[in-house]
Amino acid sequence: MLRTTAGPLYYAGDTGYGPHFSEIGRREGPIRLAILPIGAYQPIWFMQPIHTAPAEAVQAHLDLKTPRSIATHFGTFQLADDGLTEPVTDLRKALLAKQIPDSTFLVLKEGVGWQLR
Repeated sequence: MLRTTAGPLYYAGDTGYGPHFSEIGRREGPIRLAILPIGAYQPIWFMQPIHTAPAEAVQAHLDLKTPRSIATHFGTFQLADDGLTEPVTDLRKALLAKQIPDSTFLVLKEGVGWQLR
């Protein structure tokens, strides 16, 4: 948790999905922004304890009760069996399944800045 003048920001780092997201949301909320990993999740049977799949990242976003999240941990180079673009594709599908607008969970291009206002 980063406490900033813009409000509390949560950076999940390299983690698998679990009840800790709900606990953090309960204990630290309201969280202004969450930075959540969406890549290196295939094969799920092997990667799930240590990496969050896109659908799990969407659930973490909901568990944290944050109004906005930014995707991380994908696209720079292939770390696992999911490809360079599959994490973003699967994230979009997971957002659609939960009826969450794409603009709520940002996917920034490498090197692009974004300012929290």
